[in-house]
Amino acid sequence: MPPTPRRSRRKLPIVALAATLGAVTLGAPSPASGAALDGEYLVGRGISDVTGEAAETGMMGYSSFDQKTSGIHQRQRSRAFVVVDRASGKRVVYVNADLAMIFQSVQQGVIARLKERYGSLYGDENVLLSATHTHSGPGGYSHHVAYNLSVLGFQSGTYRAIVDGIVDSVAKAHDDLKPGTISLGTGTLTNASVNRSRTAFDRNPASDRAAFPGGIDPAMTVLRFRQGDKDAGAISWFATHNTSITNKNTLISPDNKGYAAYTWEHDHEGVRYLDNSPGFVAAFPNTNAGDMSPNLNLKPGSGPTEDEFENTRILGERQFDKASEVYRNAKPVTGGVDSRLTYVDMENVAVSGAYTPDQQEHRTCPAVVGASTLAGSVEDGPAIPGFTEGMRTPVAAIIDALHIDTPSWLATCQYPKGSLVPTGLLSNVHPVTPKILPLQIMKIGELYLVAGPGEFTITSGLRVRRTVAAQLGVPLDRVLLQGYANAYSQYVTTPEEYDAQQYEGGSTLYGRYTLPAYQQEFARVAASLRAGTPLDRGTAPPDESARQFNFQTGVVYDNPPPNSSFGSVLTAPAASYTRGQTVTVDFATGHPKNNLRRGGTFLEVQRLVNGQWVRTLDDGDWETKYRWTRINGLTGTSKATITWSIGAGAAPGTYRIVHFGDSKNLLGKITPFTGVSPTFTVG
Repeated sequence: MPPTPRRSRRKLPIVALAATLGAVTLGAPSPASGAALDGEYLVGRGISDVTGEAAETGMMGYSSFDQKTSGIHQRQRSRAFVVVDRASGKRVVYVNADLAMIFQSVQQGVIARLKERYGSLYGDENVLLSATHTHSGPGGYSHHVAYNLSVLGFQSGTYRAIVDGIVDSVAKAHDDLKPGTISLGTGTLTNASVNRSRTAFDRNPASDRAAFPGGIDPAMTVLRFRQGDKDAGAISWFATHNTSITNKNTLISPDNKGYAAYTWEHDHEGVRYLDNSPGFVAAFPNTNAGDMSPNLNLKPGSGPTEDEFENTRILGERQFDKASEVYRNAKPVTGGVDSRLTYVDMENVAVSGAYTPDQQEHRTCPAVVGASTLAGSVEDGPAIPGFTEGMRTPVAAIIDALHIDTPSWLATCQYPKGSLVPTGLLSNVHPVTPKILPLQIMKIGELYLVAGPGEFTITSGLRVRRTVAAQLGVPLDRVLLQGYANAYSQYVTTPEEYDAQQYEGGSTLYGRYTLPAYQQEFARVAASLRAGTPLDRGTAPPDESARQFNFQTGVVYDNPPPNSSFGSVLTAPAASYTRGQTVTVDFATGHPKNNLRRGGTFLEVQRLVNGQWVRTLDDGDWETKYRWTRINGLTGTSKATITWSIGAGAAPGTYRIVHFGDSKNLLGKITPFTGVSPTFTVG
């Protein structure tokens, strides 16, 4: 029997619209089931940093103008897997990144860069990009105004970090290709999610509700990758919002799914990200999480405790524990790899009665943001005061202030939505919300991933999965709805849920028949995949990069505080600490936008070992926090506060804190510097 993984012992603690050290082996090799050890696949994995601007950049997810980055709790990462069918030569790329969303801007940027590097080997058809949906990362990386407004426009530094990091992770996976095998396992996890929109869910037919007795989707699906006789990585799908951390937080964090990945990679497999060497890669993507919240008490940052960081750890650990259990019991799979993709104008789909509740033909509508959208999800993070879930008519005074009218024909098409902003019509002038979306299905062995460019509720996901499984002729549990994939268009609810106009219904852009349109179009993609025939790709959306704007002030210059220089220690550590205490050091610093240090760090905790200083922690670790504070805006003076919550496993010895930063002078020259604290002991 494979050994049981140790449990981590650390106990440390929407959508955007602007009005809107040794490794522990998790499992022994699975039975080969007659297959050769090297398998029928080539398998490669890669991981890279996608952390954007760590200070004075609006955060993506909660639509809060006040929520701007002020440092890093843990870095965001992209995890990539390349799988090649050795018999056919076909290959696919799967990417999961610690981001709120994958916007079309990111898909376009990544695919363009991959084509520059690899020619026709990788393209939008065989590359699937997905996001974990963390709400604690910098935003401003969309080309659509609706998702940049609360961030004050397009943030090129964050966008470059994301695209560069994703491409780098794919390149690492490409270079890592080795003969390998794939196994698949399934299980259930019932204490990591709750239905935050039960009123809408309960409107669905009994046949749908019966699939989810607890009102949640408890399914955990795991792909296990091996290279030869060694474990290489895992992808563990589970539906829950990545919102354990609330909209009051301003430190960059990959939230509960990022913690799950960190626990598996760092704590159990000994991966050290700055070492830049191949290691175990554990991705924790979302599925149909549109109405699934990790806040088990149905209020932000609450459940199972009242501490948002402790909840992040607990929810992440629960996902890791279940994933590792399923992983150990996964069974080898066979079958090739393949993929199909088409672009669909979701504002103009004639939907057959085969997919609508009344068996009549209907059409989708130009996008409209409903009043309920601005209310936000009260369980995960309320948005604009004065709006409530279930609203069918918006506040007249706010409508008057916006000076935006929704034509009667469009209001009728979107009924019963309280139409607030007709973003589809506005997009005829400037890109506000997307019209043309990529619909993709990817096959990896026996598993089919339906890549949906939005947030599907569990019942919406169920209906899409049933449609695709029937078209493919495969069991339902072999089809997953991969949400937050390749583009972003807000929510997808069932027609019955749409009528309730909860937050999710108000955020279903294309009207009551959005989901039936997806079912119809995904059935078309599935038919092509099953038959092995070409698919009409449709017309891809244009590249809108030249039409972006930014109202966020950049870095003018930096100055150290009086009587100090960059890197000077402003607050020194105590002489000694014990486990469980927190070390705090302040440094004179420059603005972190001067150098994002992607693939690097703003801090190190170093220990003296045999006369040499050795890095033990950095700004990607759970126990550390890097916080940037502007002291004086007129003089460009700021400080970096670095904290280390000393864990139970910290080795006794002599330590120091090191800060890495960059300063900008009035001429625009950027100069790196290093600050080093006095030494201290940990007993």
